[in-house]
Amino acid sequence: MSQKTSPRPLEVACPQCHKKVAWVEENLYRPFCSKRCKLLDLGAWADESHRIAGETAMDETSIDEMILQAERDFSGSNS
Repeated sequence: MSQKTSPRPLEVACPQCHKKVAWVEENLYRPFCSKRCKLLDLGAWADESHRIAGETAMDETSIDEMILQAERDFSGSNS
């Protein structure tokens, strides 16, 4: 008679402290190892230590200047 063994759960590294963590439903903080690591990561996003790569967004002044320039260009070409 063969005995079935459940497969080992996937292990991932906690994004904050790099400790190995089992990727199981019981881990409420996955992919983090603890509430502390989860909150530290959230804080890093909040203070912009973590960012998504790419160009920075334009501020409102730059956008307003672009709109005014486009309106001038448009009205100048329709005269």
